[in-house]
Amino acid sequence: MLVDFEIWIKRKAQQYFEGFYSARDIARLKKKDFVIISRNCWGGQIYQWLKLPYNTPFVGLFIYTPCYIKILKNFDYYMNIELKFIEESRYSKYPTNYPIGVLDDVEIHFKHYADKDEAWDKWSRRKERMFENKDIDNYYFSICSWRGLSNEHLNEFYALPFKHKLSFGRNDFLEGKEERHIKLYTDKNATTTTVPNGKKLFKLTFLYLDVVAWLNTGKIYRTRFKD
Repeated sequence: MLVDFEIWIKRKAQQYFEGFYSARDIARLKKKDFVIISRNCWGGQIYQWLKLPYNTPFVGLFIYTPCYIKILKNFDYYMNIELKFIEESRYSKYPTNYPIGVLDDVEIHFKHYADKDEAWDKWSRRKERMFENKDIDNYYFSICSWRGLSNEHLNEFYALPFKHKLSFGRNDFLEGKEERHIKLYTDKNATTTTVPNGKKLFKLTFLYLDVVAWLNTGKIYRTRFKD
């Protein structure tokens, strides 16, 4: 019983502090019409933190790097394709317990959706909400090295003609992109280039980046860890 009580106390303390800092960030937020395009749950976590409706269909899902880069390179084209579904992914021989959507030749993995109907409905409704924001300068694009990200991918990402771009990874800094590439802290002897999933990455973000300042101004303000 004592252990259960200690766990309850820790959980309540965490909820209190998260609620306090979430309220602080909500008060600081000046720009609320932003659209976050993310390859995993990182973007959705920001909307939840700031208690805003999802202005993006890129929520509750993940996209493998090659497909994500394809989408960003021809964003208008892919966003105007009707979502369909397949049974097997090209990236795995094993069946999944979640729907796999396709937009032409790219896959969308709806990991946090119960079935195809839910995935299609929420993707479609949130995409229409995104289309209401016609100013591409209100779109914020992120990429991370979860499920693989090479320096070549990063170069492709930063060559895209979008104003607001941000990357997370254990990759080396790219020349001229030091400010916008958040090199996550890791053991010097680590060999992996992966980072945590979207939810865990969101929690780590506060150690590196002032997200609200980025949304308000488009500028990168580093916090505790500089590299």
